[in-house]
Amino acid sequence: KAMKAKDITILLVDDEPDILDIISYNLKAEGYKVKTASSGREGVEKAKKVRPDLILLDVMMPEMDGIEACEQIRKTPGLEHTIIAFLTARGEDYSQVAGFDVGADDYIAKPVKPKVLTSRLKALLRRRPLKPAKSEERTTLGDMVIDIERYHIEIKGKVVDLPRKEFELLGLLASKPGKVFTRDEIMDRIWGTQVIVGGRTIDVHIRKLREKIGDERIKTIKGVGYKFEDSNS
Repeated sequence: KAMKAKDITILLVDDEPDILDIISYNLKAEGYKVKTASSGREGVEKAKKVRPDLILLDVMMPEMDGIEACEQIRKTPGLEHTIIAFLTARGEDYSQVAGFDVGADDYIAKPVKPKVLTSRLKALLRRRPLKPAKSEERTTLGDMVIDIERYHIEIKGKVVDLPRKEFELLGLLASKPGKVFTRDEIMDRIWGTQVIVGGRTIDVHIRKLREKIGDERIKTIKGVGYKFEDSNS
């Protein structure tokens, strides 16, 4: 069941007062509760205090940029699953990949039209992961245990921490070992149709996953997509 706007707190972090004013105004008009911070460092502190449902984070800020702030927020207990979207004036791929590495959920390019922004935020809030039922918290596949609640996996008893998107990608592939997931299906399920990410995003995440869990578990099906193979089956 979707939460109403009045029950949702959004933290907006940007060093440009005009942007803070315009976006705050528009989000409040939609009924959201809005808190603001004008630097990465202040953003991290506010996030710890306020525990927002969603954080809009500018990438380019003096002192502590958005990427570093995101990393700090993700390390804070209780904020591991908070939705974080970057506001960025740069379209380069590398900043997106860096952002997804530290656990960002989306990228929104500035300048952004208020209507576009609110529809993107609604889509993100709809995708918020619900806490799994107790029975599903740990899934065992051969020598790998997937811990859904804590966003990490254990391989042969050794814990491997994964950024959120890598974890969700692994969770999707491992939910049906042997099934081939098409690239479109992966894009839709993990990033959502609202999110404009480059085609390379999936490949980068797959590469990083393989580095951490071993090459043999995720197979590439050329021109189609990827599948997970249980190493013990």
